[in-house]
Amino acid sequence: MLLSFQRQPKRLMLHLVCQDHVPSNTKQRISVICKMTKLGEKMDCLAQGIREHVRLSPKLTETVKGKLSLGAKILQVGGLEKIFKKLFSVKDGEKLLKVSQCYLSTTSGPMAGLLFISTNKVAFCSERSVKISSTTGKLLRICYKFMIPMSKIYKAKESENIQKPSRKYIQIVTEDDFEFWFMGFLNHQKTLKYLHQAISGSQAC
Repeated sequence: MLLSFQRQPKRLMLHLVCQDHVPSNTKQRISVICKMTKLGEKMDCLAQGIREHVRLSPKLTETVKGKLSLGAKILQVGGLEKIFKKLFSVKDGEKLLKVSQCYLSTTSGPMAGLLFISTNKVAFCSERSVKISSTTGKLLRICYKFMIPMSKIYKAKESENIQKPSRKYIQIVTEDDFEFWFMGFLNHQKTLKYLHQAISGSQAC
């Protein structure tokens, strides 16, 4: 039996040339190494997501205040699912699949908030209230939110910054050619997986 190990950046490639008659203790060591490698890759991905999430915030103090305010709101209402039902109209049998903290790309800059993915819709609500002018000229503070029915979504895909490939985006395109860009996910791949799952489920109905 011949084992060879090759180092690559942030990754350990294990090549088993011959698998016949491998001792059990060797198999256990190989299993442990593989698990540690996978865990390391996940931690690298999570760390990158956290850095990207914080980087998009205009100020660290604003980020902390926003997270504390959001956490208090979630506890007050009684969980993310209850917030989803409170903010958006939910149909009978509709199931919430995934909730992700992220940023919505807007003309005035990234907006922090929560992205909800259910079996019937994609919905977004801002982390903090935004200021708008009323018809009388007064400034009002409201929670910015919107929803897109799954049946109206044409496609959802991953995109990246050409100059900085580590910066990942999720692009949602509707049937009437509107585009929504989300970024700063802690784990964009997991969010995209649930989004594709929900879109496929909607198309099958």
